[in-house]
Amino acid sequence: MPGALRLLVAALPLALLAAAACGGIGVGVHDQGRPVLDDGAPGEVGATARATLAAPDGQVMGEVTLTQAPSGVLISAAVTGLAPGAHGFHIHGSGACSPDFTAAGSHFAPGGEPHGFLHEDGPQAGDLPNIHVGEDGKGRADYFTAAVTLDAGPEHSLFDEDGSAFIVHADPDDYLDVASAGARIACGVVERG
Repeated sequence: MPGALRLLVAALPLALLAAAACGGIGVGVHDQGRPVLDDGAPGEVGATARATLAAPDGQVMGEVTLTQAPSGVLISAAVTGLAPGAHGFHIHGSGACSPDFTAAGSHFAPGGEPHGFLHEDGPQAGDLPNIHVGEDGKGRADYFTAAVTLDAGPEHSLFDEDGSAFIVHADPDDYLDVASAGARIACGVVERG
């Protein structure tokens, strides 16, 4: 290894430590072996979050698992007890499901984009493809989106000041009209871990 490169490689860890000590990098304490940002949020690839989906009567209808990737979030959903066919599936802008599912607010849209994959100025960060359910009432889906993050701080964080939630709708989303997916039939608040 040439001398200059060796010196650079040796100096890099010291420079990172100095930057962290001076507040240039917000990495400090550890959470289960992972570095965390100053605000306590995991700040590395592999951070996870979950949302347990429940019906209005509280019956569990599935779970959504989120995993932070280098350029976005992998969303894995498993649902049960739904009518066969396609159902609208969105991230909503408030981390609340009660007293009724309207507490979750409208779709997560930190940039103010309009709803719909087919809208010329869309989609919103909370727009996701429909989830498809088989004759047995079960469905499974994996989606990747660069429109959201689990890191706290960025405008597109699912952990902004009022959090976020997943909603499953009774009908399929037509990817144009925000009201096309019908009633909210399951809700789950996004939580770390």
